[in-house]
Amino acid sequence: MSATREVVSTGNDLAAMAAVDAGCRFFGGYPLTPSSEVMHTISDLLPKVGGTAIQMEDEIAGVAAAIGAGMAGVRTLTATSGPGMSLKAENLGLAQMAEVPLVVVNVMRGGPSTGLPTRVAQGDVSQAKNPSHGDYKSITLCAGNLAECYTETVRAFNLADRFMQPVIVLLDETIGHMHGKAMIPTIEEVKEGIVPRKVFEGNPEDYKPYDAPQDQPAVLNPMFTGYRYHYTGLHHDADGFPTEEIETCRKLIDRLFRKVDDHKDEIESNEEYMLDDAEVLLIGYGSASLAIKEAVNLLREDGIKAGLFRPITLWPSPEERIFELGQKFDKVLVVELNQGQYLEEVQRCMGRRDINKLTKTNGRPFSPADIIEKVKEL
Repeated sequence: MSATREVVSTGNDLAAMAAVDAGCRFFGGYPLTPSSEVMHTISDLLPKVGGTAIQMEDEIAGVAAAIGAGMAGVRTLTATSGPGMSLKAENLGLAQMAEVPLVVVNVMRGGPSTGLPTRVAQGDVSQAKNPSHGDYKSITLCAGNLAECYTETVRAFNLADRFMQPVIVLLDETIGHMHGKAMIPTIEEVKEGIVPRKVFEGNPEDYKPYDAPQDQPAVLNPMFTGYRYHYTGLHHDADGFPTEEIETCRKLIDRLFRKVDDHKDEIESNEEYMLDDAEVLLIGYGSASLAIKEAVNLLREDGIKAGLFRPITLWPSPEERIFELGQKFDKVLVVELNQGQYLEEVQRCMGRRDINKLTKTNGRPFSPADIIEKVKEL
C-alpha cells in the first residue's frame, strides 16, 4: 500500500475504521475490556454506510450472529478479549468446518479467567493457533503498531474471503488503547485492494460448494441467491450434507489444512529490523516489539549489534524463515508478555532448546531497559 493519509487515533478505533473501509457491513459482539471501543466505534460507523451493528446478549451470541452474516455473503466482524475468545471457541470451530469467512479482533489482556482486565498481556497466542477443538489451520495476524491495527484488519478481511475461514487479528491492551499518529492507506486504495470471495455462477443444479480442489477453499454462494446447499458442523460431502464415508472425511480435513499450508506465501508477513549485520537476534511481536526496537537502537549505541525479527503473521508461523535465522544466530532472545508461548514455536522451528527468553506476566509492558539488561546478560 503506497498512498497514505495521516490520522490521530487509537488502535481499537483504527481496527473498527479498517473494517468498515474494507467493506465490513455487519458487526455482532458484546463489550469486553479492553476491546470495547472496537464495538463502540463500529456501532457509530456502520449505520452511515448501510451496515448493521448488534450488541448481543453475550460473546457466544455475538460470534453466532457474525457467522450468520457471513453465511449471507456479508463481510462480518466480531471483537472481544481473552475470556470472550474462550466463549466463542465452539462457534469458531463451526466456522472452520463450514468454511464461513469472518474476522475476529482479539485485544489481549491478562489471564487466565478474568485475570487483569485493564492490563496488557500476550497470553492468547497459543489459543489463537487452535481456538477450537479438532484439526484445521488457523490464520492469525498480529498488529505491532497503530498503523497495523488498520492495515492488518484490512488484510484479515481479504484473507478471510480468500481462504473461507475465520481470521484472527491480535491486538493487546497497550496497542489497542495507545493514542497517536498513524499513516494509513487511503480509503480508495483499500477499496481497490479488496479481494472478493469467489462465487459459483453456473446452473444451480450443478453447484457443489465443497467439491473443491484439495488445496482450495469451498465456494459458498451467499444464502438466498438461488443456490441450495447445507451448512453443518459435521463432516460433510460435496453438497454440505453429513457423511461418515471414510475417504470423504479424510479429504475434507486434509483440504482444511492444505488450503492454508499450500499457500503460505499469500499469508506470511514479517518485519526484519537491523538484522543484516546483527550478532544478537531478538524475536518479538505486538506492542512488545516497540520496546524491542528502541532497545535495539540503544544497544547499538553501546556497540552491541542487535536486530529484531517480528512475525506479523503468527499462524501459520514463518517456520522456514525462523529456521534460517536459527542457523545464522548463536544468541537468540524471545521477548513476550506471557510465559513463552511463541518461544515454543521458535524452538520447534529452529530445532534448538538453547533459546533465551524474557517474559512478563504482571500486566505491565516491557521497557527498553528491561530488554537491554537481558541482552547484556547474554
